[in-house]
Amino acid sequence: MTDKQQAVDTIKATALLEFVDFGGLSSGEVSNLIDQRVLTTEQDKLLRAREEAGDAGARAFAPTILNPRTGQPFSTALTGADLAAAAAQFDANTGGFYIAVEPTDAGAAAFSTYTASRVGQPMAIVLDSVVLSAPYIRDRLDRRFIIEGDFTQEEASTLALQLRSGSLPIPLREEAVTDVGATLGQQSVDLSIRAGIIGVIVVLAFMVLYYRVPGVAAALALIVFSVLNLAVFKLLPVTLTLPAITGFLISIGTAVDGNILIFERIKEELRGGASLSAALDNGFNRAWGSIRDSNTSTIIICAVLFFFGQTPGASIVSGFAITLILGLIINLFTATIVTRTFLYILAQWLQRPLAERKWLLGA
Repeated sequence: MTDKQQAVDTIKATALLEFVDFGGLSSGEVSNLIDQRVLTTEQDKLLRAREEAGDAGARAFAPTILNPRTGQPFSTALTGADLAAAAAQFDANTGGFYIAVEPTDAGAAAFSTYTASRVGQPMAIVLDSVVLSAPYIRDRLDRRFIIEGDFTQEEASTLALQLRSGSLPIPLREEAVTDVGATLGQQSVDLSIRAGIIGVIVVLAFMVLYYRVPGVAAALALIVFSVLNLAVFKLLPVTLTLPAITGFLISIGTAVDGNILIFERIKEELRGGASLSAALDNGFNRAWGSIRDSNTSTIIICAVLFFFGQTPGASIVSGFAITLILGLIINLFTATIVTRTFLYILAQWLQRPLAERKWLLGA
C-alpha cells in the first residue's frame, strides 16, 4: 500500500462483518433491506462501548432500521472475529472480484450449527451495518464460503485486509502521521555494514601489529570465517536485518577472541622454553577446551533466544540468534583448523626468522 491516506483510512476503518439472522422476513422485506444500513445486536454493543469510552455522539450517525417483525436490532449470528482467513479472488466467469472466507474452528462449528437450523431462511451479510446481500440458506455451511458484491480489485483487497485485521470497538483519532520511506531502512543497513567493515579492519590491524605473524594467520582465517558465514547465509537463506548483522559482527568478535586465547597460550609455551613446533601444538590443544566451552554456552543461550523469537512481537530476536549461532559453529572450525593451517604454513616459510626473532610471534 503506497497511498498514505488509504493506509490511514484502512487502519481507522472498523470493517465489522456480520452474518445476520433475517429469518421470518418476506422476500419483499429482504429485498428492501439490501444496501440499507441496519442496526444489529453487535453494532448496538459497539455503540454502547463507544458511549462508555466518552463518544457522546456515537449514535448520531448510527443506523436506525430495526427488525420489522420484532422492533429490536437484528440478531447477529457470527462476526468477522470468527474468521481465520479472507482473501480477494478473481471470478473468471463474471470478471469481477469476490472475498474467499475461511472461518476458525470455533467459527466453523457455530456457523454449521446456525445454518443447519435455518435451512430455507434468509441470512444477511452485513458490512459496517450495510446489507451487502441476503442469500437463502440452502444447506448447512461450515468451511470456506465467499462474499460476493460489486467489488473492484482494490475494494476487494482492502475489504479482505480489514476482515483479517478485525474490528475496533472504539473510534480512532488521528494524532500524527509520519511517512517513513523504504530507503531509510536500507540506509540503516548500509551504515551498519560500513561500520562493521571498518571495525573488522581495525581489529585485523590490531591483531597484526600486536601478534605479528600469528596476527597475519588470524587475519587470513577471519577472511575465511566471513566468507563461510556469508555462504551459509546465502544457502539457508538468512535475511540480513539489523539484528542479524549485529549477530554476525558479534560472531566475528568471538572468532577473534578464540584466536587471542590460542596465541596467548603459544606465547606462554615459548616463554617456558618450548620449541616453536611444540609451542604451536600445545597452544592449540590447550586453548581448545576454553574455546569449545565458551562457544557452546553462548550457542545454548542463542538457541533459547531463537525459541522465544518465534513468539509474536519477538521475531526481531530470531535473526540475531540465528546469525550468532551460525558464526559460533563456524568459529569452532576456523579457530582450530583454518588458523592452525595458516599458522603452520607461515611457520614453515619463516622457520629461521621465527627461531631467531621470537618477537615476530609476539613473545
